[in-house]
Amino acid sequence: MLKLFRVLVYCASQEYNVKKSFYLIVDNVRSLENVGSLFRTADAMSVDKVFLCGITGTPPNTKISKTALGAEECIEWEYYAQSWRLVEKLQKENISVVCLEQGKGSVSLSKFNPKFPIALVVGNEVKGVSQSVLKKADVLLEIPMTGKKESLNVAVAFGISAFEINQKRLSL
Repeated sequence: MLKLFRVLVYCASQEYNVKKSFYLIVDNVRSLENVGSLFRTADAMSVDKVFLCGITGTPPNTKISKTALGAEECIEWEYYAQSWRLVEKLQKENISVVCLEQGKGSVSLSKFNPKFPIALVVGNEVKGVSQSVLKKADVLLEIPMTGKKESLNVAVAFGISAFEINQKRLSL
C-alpha cells in the first residue's frame, strides 16, 4: 500500500495542462538497460507517459530497474505491439509526433520549436526509428553533431533532446 501511495503523490505533483503534455515513444529498443535509462530521464524531465513498443522490454524487469532506479514505478507507461498504430492514435488526438532521427528534411534540435502536446519517438539502437513510424511523423528531429561519429546512445540522445523540449515547455 505504501508503494501505491508514493506513486499517487508523485503523479499528483506532476500534473500539467494537457496542452503542454510531453510523451515518450520507445520504438523497438532492445537493451533493457537503455529502457531503464529512458525511464529515469523521462522522470527527470517530467514526461507525462512512456509508450513502450515492439520488442522493447517492459517493467517489471531487474535489468530495467537497475538503471531506472525506481523511475519505472513513478511514471505512467503503456505497451503497444505496433508503434505505427500508436502514432496514428496520438495524431488523431492532435498530438504532434516527432521522431529523433537523422534524415532528409530533419530539423536541428537548436532550431526546433515544439508544438505541444508532443510525443518524441526514439528508436532501435542499430536500425533507428521504424520506417512505418518515420513515414507518419510530423517532424524529424536531429541533434547537431560536430564530432566524427554520427550517432549517440539512444538514452543519451533522448536526454539531450528532452532537456531542450522541456525547457521550451516550461517557458510557455
